[in-house]
Amino acid sequence: MAEGQITVWCLLGRKAGDNTQVLALAQELGFGYVEKHILARPWELLTHIRDRGTLAGINRTASSPLQAPWPDLVLSAGRRNEPVAQWIRQCSGGHSRLVHIGRPWSALASWDLIVTTPQYFLPQRSNIHHNTLPLHRMSSEELSAAGVALQPQLHGMPRPWIAVLLGGDSGQFVFTANKGARLGRLCNELAATAGGSLLLTDSPRTPRVAGDALQAQLTVTHRYHRWGASGDNPYRGLLALADAFVVTGESMSMLGEACSMRKPLYIFDMGDGQIPWWRLPHAYRYKPLSHRLAMRCGPQRMRRDVGRMQDALVDNGSASWLTEEVVKTAAALPVARQKSSTAVDDHTRRELARTAAAVRQLVIPH
Repeated sequence: MAEGQITVWCLLGRKAGDNTQVLALAQELGFGYVEKHILARPWELLTHIRDRGTLAGINRTASSPLQAPWPDLVLSAGRRNEPVAQWIRQCSGGHSRLVHIGRPWSALASWDLIVTTPQYFLPQRSNIHHNTLPLHRMSSEELSAAGVALQPQLHGMPRPWIAVLLGGDSGQFVFTANKGARLGRLCNELAATAGGSLLLTDSPRTPRVAGDALQAQLTVTHRYHRWGASGDNPYRGLLALADAFVVTGESMSMLGEACSMRKPLYIFDMGDGQIPWWRLPHAYRYKPLSHRLAMRCGPQRMRRDVGRMQDALVDNGSASWLTEEVVKTAAALPVARQKSSTAVDDHTRRELARTAAAVRQLVIPH
């Protein structure tokens, strides 16, 4: 099949991190692609009881149309899009190749290729491609433009500029008000020690109470963009301009993107340590309990431990834990001399290129 004839569908859901990876891979492939936005129903989890393709778990009216001609390649990520991808292949008579990013719930053999990272416990198999960090594809030009657009809003704010990228509830991680307050205190001290400013942005997953508790601790010069507030999200501009990063540790995508900027990176531990679930506040027990049961009782390939990626970043010197002891050394934070730092490291580019090469082999046999 000639490259110019290959059609690609990107199944996009509600999670920005998943969508970023799917689109990064599609763009790297260079075939062109069609975005298919999928809105899942609240009961979509039930569709996984039977490991088969179905649209029973999505709102077909609110989702993008799914109809022939069927694509040569389907890129997906996230549990909610799995039955949709499998349904597309069934409708295509087995023609559509399926590539899933992350860790699928359905049988590993049902995918032509799975692109995964260390927080998942997937085995070494011919149809599983292992990377060290989540995929993303931000060009220097794109980052530079975002930095130029944001820079006038930071006029007069002392440097170093410390970007604080906030995630939220995810799996066993619950972003409580107490954690928000602790993160606020640490970030405030980090900026005060360095003589700089905080540039914060949160996400749809950030609980309002956690963001409020964090903001209440800030006395240094800061700019906080709350999700849903007016104005463009400054996320990419912060990646371009920041001299250092603080990232909540549950977000693998934000960690990977911040890491690729090659600046000091601090990880805020979102876990509850060894605290038993029954000692957590009542409002925060369900998610950690359900996650711990799933991790203990489920098969190994269904487990997820983001600590594996966090520890790898710390062990190889790419990041440090945000602790009281580390904050005290922040006076040595460097300030970028250029207007914006837009270089994405070679390792990130190589992993994306290798992943795209593996996908091309599915649709362009040699």
